[in-house]
Amino acid sequence: MKNIKNQIVHFVKGTDKLLLILSLLTSAFGILMVYSAKLHTVESGIPRDAIVMVIAVLGGLAVAMFISLIDYDIFTRLWFIWAIAGVGLMILVMSPLGVAPPNRPDSQVWLDFGLFYFQPSELVKVLFIITYSFHLNAVKGEINKPLNVLLLAVHALIPTLLVMKSGDDGSAAVFICIAFAMLFLGGISWKYIVSVIAVIAAAIPLLWFKFFGDYQKQRFIVIVDPEAYPDVAYQQNRGMTALSNGGFLGMGLFKGTCTQRGSVPVSESDMIFTVVCEEFGFLGGIIALLLICAVIVRIVKTGKKSADWSATLMCYGLGTMIAAQTIINIAMCLRVGPVIGITLPFFSAGGSSSLCLYIGLGLAFSAYRTIYNQKPKNFRVSGISSPFRV
Repeated sequence: MKNIKNQIVHFVKGTDKLLLILSLLTSAFGILMVYSAKLHTVESGIPRDAIVMVIAVLGGLAVAMFISLIDYDIFTRLWFIWAIAGVGLMILVMSPLGVAPPNRPDSQVWLDFGLFYFQPSELVKVLFIITYSFHLNAVKGEINKPLNVLLLAVHALIPTLLVMKSGDDGSAAVFICIAFAMLFLGGISWKYIVSVIAVIAAAIPLLWFKFFGDYQKQRFIVIVDPEAYPDVAYQQNRGMTALSNGGFLGMGLFKGTCTQRGSVPVSESDMIFTVVCEEFGFLGGIIALLLICAVIVRIVKTGKKSADWSATLMCYGLGTMIAAQTIINIAMCLRVGPVIGITLPFFSAGGSSSLCLYIGLGLAFSAYRTIYNQKPKNFRVSGISSPFRV
């Protein structure tokens, strides 16, 4: 009995309690907003999306705590397993098993498991962060050798192009942000960064005329000219109305006019920020963003304190993932960016996004436990070398 008590004390001491509290508090706020967004769809009881989100958060938290007990080094050393799994999942989602959400018929991004749907790209983001941190650590000090730069570029392009092929442009943008941030922090030379930016800028006309479909082009056009395509602009227009309704303090919980009438399409997911701002006002929106920022800062702080470079990169990658998704989602809601179907971390409905977000947080919890001289369960694998080092 005493031994069990000591183990519990040991576990609690080594857990990043501040990150845990911040994450659960932010998720609780998000679940409340999803509940409000879908309240008009039920006569009584709890909306299904809110129930799914609670289950996903609790399940994700359990997985995160388990991961925290395992040395994060095991995850990076088994990079090849995660790489194969990530590519396999994205190929699978483009097979007959893949299905498109009702509100996004142009995107085949879910796997249908009968009882539930799963969006693989959410998990692949976390797997990519693990493999990329290992890759960058393997070429540390030699990152700017041309062959290493080429291999790093290929590594980043594989999941990005696969996700883009499935129709998930939002996740593809997040992969690019993660890769750029990790490369920058990994010490990539500015000449490569500037060169890539120049190539992307030069390729914009080609992308626009040869690769973008009409609907993709219209999503960009309505940002500056909503009148051009009223049907395409409808979601963002209704979202802007909801935002303006909230004022500074909001209309009150469960009292948002647009929210409770269901007049903002996909308000529980893509447009969840409009629900926050309509019912809690500008102040509520700021509080939501501050909570997300606090989580990011805590993860980055853990990375800075880590003595292991791969753990540092992994934490920075997780922080970038959350930050990129937040920026893209808010840009959608404020109509300063196109609607590309990306969730707001901790707030948007979706079991896959909530579950995989906490799986990612588990890596940060593991890094924290190691920093503070706790001893995670060490299933360390030895004798595995990297093929990336030149």
